[in-house]
Amino acid sequence: MGRGGAGWRPGLCALVAGVAGPSAQAPQADPLRAIAERYVRLVLGVGQHDGDYVDAYYGPAEWKTEAESGRAPLAALDAEAQSIERDLATTGVTPPVAADGDLWTLRRQYLARQLSAVRARLSMLQGRTLTFDEESQALYDAVAPTHTEAEFEGILKDLDGRVPGAGTLIERYDRYRQQFVIPPARLDRVFQEAIRACRERTLRHVTLPADERFTVEYVTGKSWSGYNWYQGNYRSVIQVNTDLPIHIDRAVDLACHEGYPGHHVYNVLLEKHLMRDRGWVEYSVYPLFSPQSLIAEGTANVGIEVAFSRDDRLAFERDVLFPLAGLDGMRVTGYYEVLALVDRLSYAGNEAARRYLDGVIDRAGTTAWLERYAMYPKPRAEQRVRFIDQYRSYVINYNLGRDLVRQYVESRAGRGATPERRWREFVALLSSPRLPSGLK
Repeated sequence: MGRGGAGWRPGLCALVAGVAGPSAQAPQADPLRAIAERYVRLVLGVGQHDGDYVDAYYGPAEWKTEAESGRAPLAALDAEAQSIERDLATTGVTPPVAADGDLWTLRRQYLARQLSAVRARLSMLQGRTLTFDEESQALYDAVAPTHTEAEFEGILKDLDGRVPGAGTLIERYDRYRQQFVIPPARLDRVFQEAIRACRERTLRHVTLPADERFTVEYVTGKSWSGYNWYQGNYRSVIQVNTDLPIHIDRAVDLACHEGYPGHHVYNVLLEKHLMRDRGWVEYSVYPLFSPQSLIAEGTANVGIEVAFSRDDRLAFERDVLFPLAGLDGMRVTGYYEVLALVDRLSYAGNEAARRYLDGVIDRAGTTAWLERYAMYPKPRAEQRVRFIDQYRSYVINYNLGRDLVRQYVESRAGRGATPERRWREFVALLSSPRLPSGLK
């Protein structure tokens, strides 16, 4: 989750539709400035009723202070949201700079859809009940496909033949994975090396502000495995949850997803090119339960495969990370073949959340479903149910977000695209106000 002044490498400005180009207008020339400010204050106001709502804020400190001291009622916040929607419909229709027409249209669509999601979250805070699919559409501008038990059973049958030993499949799989746990004493060294490699690969394709930084913290008692807390000024705090054993594959996954080229880079580029260069103040706040999260999580997951081809990752893990963790690097290929099969079960987690939140199965049934169809050992399944309790339909942003972003990048890059072309399309998406519905 993310829930991560140089400018670009030569030639990238044109690919991001002028995001950081010389046509960037000063804040005072922005006809949407007043609406954007009201939107930011609105999100901060909702955050006073929902502790998870404001994922990041780096705008004027006095706006946050005003929201904390005032704590406007939910009904008043909804009335303000409606008022902003009405004003947006008739304001800033014509871009101040004609060449920015496409980007300006995306900006107005983004603001409108983010406001719609604010209103949906407000209605939920006031007691409205939505189905899983209604909620994901209202908040994230997307609905995940449904899958049957029979579809997962076919994958489980394939997996069954790959995991040796006695006992049930989940018992055998759990024992198998325990052989690839990073010893706690080696965790930070392994993770720091993974971060270094992810950052190195990212910097080959995008120039980040010279003062961008993040720190890593190891925490417990969370429902998630990793989190990027973006601080503004190109800074992030990345937290890694050590409640459960951390397997070797999670080092690159977390380093890319939370850091490079994932959440940290995503937030840095938005701050640099949209908030600072263009003065689009709406990007100084990130409401977690909004369409922005599907883009954030989707790009963070696709960023793993953009940074590392399959062969590159296997070689890096075999030669560097496995030895650092004290593991046998010669086992890396077989391990990742098993993980690839398990990844085909990723939508089982969505089905568990859909059935749980729609009241089809209870908490115990959800835990059992995750054990049976998502291959989660019981402690991890229980942690996942806590995540669903806290974040609800947010779960679609990881797998559906990944699939939509991957499809978008691949379609824009073209069949047989070079890694460089794929990187360019990926970075262009990171720096734009495109919505999930615009990825299709």
